[in-house]
Amino acid sequence: MKKSDARAQQIAALKAYPQPQRDRETTDLVKQLIGLEAWHHARTIATTVSGPFEVATGGIIAAAQAAGKQVLLPKVMPERQMAFMPYNGMTSLVRSNFGLLEPAYDEQTVNNAPDLVIVPGLAYAMDTHVRLGFGGGYYDRFLAKFHGVSISLALPIQQVQTAFWPVEGFDMPLQQILTIN
Repeated sequence: MKKSDARAQQIAALKAYPQPQRDRETTDLVKQLIGLEAWHHARTIATTVSGPFEVATGGIIAAAQAAGKQVLLPKVMPERQMAFMPYNGMTSLVRSNFGLLEPAYDEQTVNNAPDLVIVPGLAYAMDTHVRLGFGGGYYDRFLAKFHGVSISLALPIQQVQTAFWPVEGFDMPLQQILTIN
């Protein structure tokens, strides 16, 4: 199966996933995340503003802020790069060409060395810790140079034992994938 077909299949499955179940499972995943040693040691947490069918990141952002951690969000840059910028509230975000909410670019506040990165994805292969991303390779390029902790939160519908999409040499494995027990 081509990656584009795998993405389309996963997006359709995620859109059909019952919202009450998604909310319960997301709450459980966020509780697991904030119980991790990596979370407690992190001063900076990079995440995204989630879309409607993704694991909701609002709880991650709120928990990080409540714990006095700096929240960073990605800004899409030329040549399929990302710059992580401080989150200063929803009203400070702008919509990118991809339709994503992201901070405005400010060279003076870029922090591409967060302590912990919460990596989004559509599906996760549990045997190799590779993910099926949204396309474009932004996170893979970032993770190839990243020295902090990378974690993803996976709903049961996102977990597969082995990738059903082509895994390529540039697909970067995650350090940890949190799942529903």
